[in-house]
Amino acid sequence: MTSSNQTAANPASYEAAAAATPQQVAAFDDHRHGLMHKVQHALHMTPSLVPLIVLLLSMLVFGILLGSKFFSPFALTLILQQVQIVGIVAAAQSLVILTAGIDLSVGAIMVLSSVVMGQFAFRYGLPVPLAVFSGLLCGSICGYINGWLVAAMKLPPFIVTLGMWQIVLATNFLYSANETIRAQEIAEQAPLLHFFGNKVNIGGAIFTYGVIFMVLLVIVLAYCLRHTAWGRHVYAVGDDPEAAALSGVQVKKTLISVYVLSGLICAFAGWALIGRIGSVSPTSGQLSNIESITAVVIGGISLFGGRGSILGTLFGALIVGVFTLGLRLLGADAQWTYLLIGVLIIAAVAVDQWIRKVSV
Repeated sequence: MTSSNQTAANPASYEAAAAATPQQVAAFDDHRHGLMHKVQHALHMTPSLVPLIVLLLSMLVFGILLGSKFFSPFALTLILQQVQIVGIVAAAQSLVILTAGIDLSVGAIMVLSSVVMGQFAFRYGLPVPLAVFSGLLCGSICGYINGWLVAAMKLPPFIVTLGMWQIVLATNFLYSANETIRAQEIAEQAPLLHFFGNKVNIGGAIFTYGVIFMVLLVIVLAYCLRHTAWGRHVYAVGDDPEAAALSGVQVKKTLISVYVLSGLICAFAGWALIGRIGSVSPTSGQLSNIESITAVVIGGISLFGGRGSILGTLFGALIVGVFTLGLRLLGADAQWTYLLIGVLIIAAVAVDQWIRKVSV
């Protein structure tokens, strides 16, 4: 006779087995609600917590090593000025990665948009506001092409944006004829192009309009992602596009909107780049695509999509800025910065994989 037959034949055995089941489940629940699981769950619910902790610890370490030299208003605002371009581009990259994609063309779109602004103002003599609008439109169109190829043609984002990166990069050099528009010319004839480079003094600290724009952009995007239907759709598409479609999300339109917005933000980054370096140069910002991915990964946004916070991206960009300035003030070789950032990238991915194991 089998054990199931024995249980059916003996009601007492059945009652004993049923009584033992809740105890076994309770023991399992106790195991899953241990300290490590609680930490794992907290990090899952607040993805920006890890980069925030790393940022505060790195500032504390460099503060101890450098003292007031590091915590001076000049040094802290210098960090913000150094990361403003990467921070803006990383905000665009964050939107794409949240949909489980990646955009390797963000840096090229940024530079092409800045070149269009400069060339339209100086080569064609258009009013500067119209030249700026043309640059913003250029970035949006590049983003739309990326989004259409990914959403409508179902092509892999990596391949699409890799190809777009090469196309936009070549277009940039061919169109500009590798010509740089000097800062003096811009200051005299088109000062609006330097708008994001203008500075304002707040409590003894000097901020550029580019830094203020970066912070406001992150705040607005964070609100939209968390408190609007569009933002919830972005997370849903990144988590599981098929399930999102079954629940009524227009996956195609959401993806296209994300890439268009990403291109527009990159165009604003191109405008800010002119203010940052003072000139319009087709060779500037060549590493922005890699730097933006670095900030996003360190910031805790999952490369698998559907999880993360754009505030974490800002923290990730600031971490890179803190390490760069801190090591420079210590007189360390620049290669140490790349080494430590590389370690942080691998550690961030490892932490993300660990956090993803939690069941909410």
